[in-house]
Amino acid sequence: MPIYEFYCEDCGKNFESLIMIASALENVSCKHCKSTNIKKMVSATSSQPAKGSTIPAGALSGCSSRSGFS
Repeated sequence: MPIYEFYCEDCGKNFESLIMIASALENVSCKHCKSTNIKKMVSATSSQPAKGSTIPAGALSGCSSRSGFS
């Protein structure tokens, strides 16, 4: 279930909402002022490795000796 980030055009605040199905995006309102004048924001995604999988050493560090950078 994705969490979407929104911006309210009326009160200027950002908020997040857990959306079960894509069609529910039409029914989202601002958590602060209840306005429906909102914009869906582009946000970073995250993922987790599958249960039981392994991640190579250094893969999550951003830098490793094998990357060619020191």
